[in-house]
Amino acid sequence: MARTSAEYVCNKCGNVTSKWSGKCEACNEWNCIVEGSGSSAPPIGRGAKKTKGQSITLSSLAGQEDQPERSTSGIAELDRVLGGGLVPGSATLIGGDPGIGKSTLLLQAAAAIGKQSAQKDAKVVYISGEEALAQLRMRAARLGLSDAPVELASETNVADICKTLEKEGKLALVVIDSIQTMWSPAIEAAPGTVSQVRVAGQELIHFAKRTDTPVILVGHVTKDGQIAGPRVLEHMVDTVVYFEGDRGDQYRILRSIKNRFGPAHEMGVFEMQGAGLMEVQNPSALFLEGRDEDVPGAAVFAGLEGTRPLLVEIQALAAPSSLATPRRAVVGWDNNRLSMVLAVLEARCGMSFAGRDVFLNVAGGMRINEPAADLAVAAALISSLSGKPIAKDSVVFGEISLSGAVRPVSQSGVRLKEAEKLGFKLAYAPKTGNAELPKGVKIKQIDDLGALIAAFGVTPNEA
Repeated sequence: MARTSAEYVCNKCGNVTSKWSGKCEACNEWNCIVEGSGSSAPPIGRGAKKTKGQSITLSSLAGQEDQPERSTSGIAELDRVLGGGLVPGSATLIGGDPGIGKSTLLLQAAAAIGKQSAQKDAKVVYISGEEALAQLRMRAARLGLSDAPVELASETNVADICKTLEKEGKLALVVIDSIQTMWSPAIEAAPGTVSQVRVAGQELIHFAKRTDTPVILVGHVTKDGQIAGPRVLEHMVDTVVYFEGDRGDQYRILRSIKNRFGPAHEMGVFEMQGAGLMEVQNPSALFLEGRDEDVPGAAVFAGLEGTRPLLVEIQALAAPSSLATPRRAVVGWDNNRLSMVLAVLEARCGMSFAGRDVFLNVAGGMRINEPAADLAVAAALISSLSGKPIAKDSVVFGEISLSGAVRPVSQSGVRLKEAEKLGFKLAYAPKTGNAELPKGVKIKQIDDLGALIAAFGVTPNEA
């Protein structure tokens, strides 16, 4: 039997070293190396027995196999994020803050899939390493799912779990809640350590591929919002999904970060109610609900999350500051990108934000990542600084370059069609190219920030 010795693993890139260091030499990240355990078996050529490899079969890209049939969960927002449903043999990792609703969502999905697969003699298994069976049954009763055909187990030994699942026959879905509680007897380390998470995840993923069973792994997150454990776990799985939201707010956002079987950065919206998580069919109407009329500093951004168009309100406030260094506070957007937009407005347009605190907020708890929001942020800042409100029936989108020019963005037609559906009549946007545009929205073409300021009837002296 191979001896075990201490090893140190970077939880950012998975690099393994023999001694601890404050900085990872592979990815140059600080304070990311943690102690694990590994095998000290001698390498090949130093006492280990050499093994002969076997030849493998190579095939062409044009295979004869049919595309695998996805199994839908019955929850449209979840299926959208997964790219249309669960693929046989896929491994999905879902992370989120404690109490955000991960277990609730997966129990609802397991119950829905269980009812569909019962006719095909396929089982759904939910294995929890954190809760007892009585606790799982209490949650199912609260959600009205006590009669759902879902098999439950409370276990943390991965070897026992895989052996039990192989005896169950055809499986439609396996949920592991959570991967940080699982442990493998193959290595001597405590559950939750980097080594155990890596080995346990690898065994479960191999089981999924070997048996064509979709497996969903629940992952804890760190205080930085990243899934705890080795970063290599996210590389091993097929899909990585984050469940976002504030526990004090009833709305939750499910967002895919990686998806081998569909578009990444797809988004689904849920509302937490007493009976569980309910789908929000029209998120744009939700994020625009309760807008005030004729208020300076508010602009509606026509965005795109994955394949879904989404309208959100961007709110800005530029207020006089008594501080030597004015504050810059951002919620829902990139702080560095706000600094860039402010610098361009000052250098290219003569609008001074010196001596002013700048606050930026994306309404509804939404987080925006695409650069197409630059123009909407600039519009909200110009409106707040000048005190002139933007027309309520207008949307804004476009990317700003450092020269002050506005660059075109992708899928303008999809954004404008969503705006038309919600009753917007005017769009401030860059050149749209050959996109098929709706007739109900008038487009005011914006080539640079000077044109946007002129369109609002603002002069730098007024600001």
